[in-house]
Amino acid sequence: MRDLERSAKSGLFLVLAVAICVAGCAKKTAQPAAENSSVESSVRIRQDAGSIFIYTPEAEFSVSPSGYVTGKLISGDKTLTLDAPDGGSGLSAIVDDKEIRDFDFDLAHPSIGPTEGKIGAKGRRVELAGRSATTGLQAMLEVEVYDDFPQMAFISATFHNTGNAGVPLEAVDIDEHVLDARLADPSVQPYQMWSFHGASIEWGKDNVLEIPQKFSQTNQMGSLVEVKGDLGRVGGGIPVVATWTRTVGEAIGHAETLPLVLSIPVETQADGRVRAYVHLQPAEILNPGDTYATPRTFLAVYSGDYYEPLRMYSDVLGHEGLPKVTDTNEDYAASWCGWGYLSNVTPKQMLGTIPKLKELGIHWATLDDRWFNNYGDWEPRQDTFPDDEIRKMVDEFHAQNIKVQLWWLPLAVEDGHGGYDSHKYGISQVVKAHPDWLILDKNGKPARMTRNLATLCPAVPAVREYYKQLTERFIKDWGFDGSKLDNIYSVPLCYNPKHHHKSPLDSVYAMGEIYKTIFDETRALKPESVTQSCSCGTPPNLAWLRDMDQAVTADPVGAGQVRQRIKMYKALLGPSAAVYGDHVELTRVKDLNGNEQDLGSDFASTIGPGGVVGTKFTWPNYGPKLSDVYLTPEKEADWKKWIGLYNQNMLSRGTFLDLYVYGYDYPEGYAIEKDGAMYYAFFATVPGNPSQPSAWSGEIELRGLAPGKYSVTDYANDKDLGTVTAPDAHISTSFADHLLLRVVKQ
Repeated sequence: MRDLERSAKSGLFLVLAVAICVAGCAKKTAQPAAENSSVESSVRIRQDAGSIFIYTPEAEFSVSPSGYVTGKLISGDKTLTLDAPDGGSGLSAIVDDKEIRDFDFDLAHPSIGPTEGKIGAKGRRVELAGRSATTGLQAMLEVEVYDDFPQMAFISATFHNTGNAGVPLEAVDIDEHVLDARLADPSVQPYQMWSFHGASIEWGKDNVLEIPQKFSQTNQMGSLVEVKGDLGRVGGGIPVVATWTRTVGEAIGHAETLPLVLSIPVETQADGRVRAYVHLQPAEILNPGDTYATPRTFLAVYSGDYYEPLRMYSDVLGHEGLPKVTDTNEDYAASWCGWGYLSNVTPKQMLGTIPKLKELGIHWATLDDRWFNNYGDWEPRQDTFPDDEIRKMVDEFHAQNIKVQLWWLPLAVEDGHGGYDSHKYGISQVVKAHPDWLILDKNGKPARMTRNLATLCPAVPAVREYYKQLTERFIKDWGFDGSKLDNIYSVPLCYNPKHHHKSPLDSVYAMGEIYKTIFDETRALKPESVTQSCSCGTPPNLAWLRDMDQAVTADPVGAGQVRQRIKMYKALLGPSAAVYGDHVELTRVKDLNGNEQDLGSDFASTIGPGGVVGTKFTWPNYGPKLSDVYLTPEKEADWKKWIGLYNQNMLSRGTFLDLYVYGYDYPEGYAIEKDGAMYYAFFATVPGNPSQPSAWSGEIELRGLAPGKYSVTDYANDKDLGTVTAPDAHISTSFADHLLLRVVKQ
């Protein structure tokens, strides 16, 4: 498996949390080195009586005797930071139910040398030896800074038991920071900063938010997380937590290519400052002579919002062997989804929309949830798609020059227990034929994933072959042009003794192999295909982040989440990545936890930030059950206008520019460069509710323009707004909800 092999080559053992053992191996001890290393680097190191200082042209990092690593951003002749000078311990542990914070590192005798590994060819590494007087544990703290990532420090630690008795190492906290917004702005409260949390922990939960006075969030990563309701479990996530003010931000996370099971807790303390750290749970006895090593974490300092640390994190993954995917032309096409017809959709209903699809300029359609007999076998339902109707439906769409995606959920199987929505689970044929493929829990029972379904183990080679065959059936035999992979989070730990796993985490770490198989096989069969992956209501999972070519804003709850998630994916996948804004109807959701109605029509929140537009309208009128998404004549005119604007400008193929700081620049702003023109989108919202439109009147700064004179057009309303002169370009305007501008040099 690619990730397991990659980690082995990096010298990592798989150990980790809630069962986790994380990355462990004996590390090479760097030899003391003079500053003029044989590999020339711009990173410089200075020793002080109380600290080790590491300098790059863009940042300064210092290490205290407790292992606390402070990050400072260099801005002109100043340094900016959120790190409190009395932050405390950068490294601590729970041993025998006691918190150990007395690790003391020898700063007078550091080992200094060049960096090693895939992150970069040039850089500097500092290793510091230390010990805990309470436990006798020895520790080696390593801090690496690379030329290619001058605003990031990579931090790891190794614990070694040199005593004569076992040490119960229950938990380790590393990369701890106490953040104080007053260091950037003395007029605010210490907690007054904005934040991004990459954890997948609850459907519809905001991942971009201003930290309140009372706040605590665990931010579990990698593993499944139980939630209320039929969904049962979410999980996975992007292992990054970022905080920022108007002038400076800091982010922490882990930099491994595996979806490690750990957490990144964030909490406001009694004094109002914000504590954040990476929390590991080895839950193991460290016997005499044993070593435990943490994964490599990072500290990033930056100017801007969450886009900047996510971009840097993504570039690190690329250096480590997870490159960004190249999009196809079809990834950017406007799309219609049959989910408007809900779970009992028929071929007649799907095909009946074709006239409207052609009128609106849409040439992609999706056959959504519940076309199948059961999770696992993925054969058509005989009551709605009898005989060969599914293939005939695809053929008819193709005859009308419309491509079709198929909804499905890999690894999920029915084993006769439970149900979802109106569907009671039976036993799928694949489970009957291959019961040994199932993930089992600690009690030997089938372990549950999303929708409370049983799970096939992705670490079993035969399971990967099974999903290759399924992909061939859907794409080659039935003729579909891609997949909508939905409700994708993580998978349970596997304790099935017949799988002979080295660790129960093998299943979690192998999950991405299934999605890589599906993606690669689809691309091989149809190069202009679309593989869309949706972690409904939450951020995606690192496990499959690089194994799709169309991200999706994943069932947003309101227009604000559409914009936030488009920006997130542009940072993670590239400034021109295809990011599906999901059904426009989801830009206004009523009664999310009751009789949900999807009433949105805010195309601007997808088009402005550079997303791909989509809709799930029904047509003709099938009655009150589907009335909220019925394409009325009034809506049709609106849909035709906005889809036409999308197809005309295709801003999703432009280059996203991070010019406006979320939470501080108002109105909320976005910028796209395409074909020599600049496109701006501004959104006026009610404070504290980015999905509630408001009005704006005043001056707006048009950033990122080269010196010169420019014509400004409100392209959504075809209105000439005059000229501006850059670089100090401003426009006085009034608008409600949104303003979309095209700015062209004269």
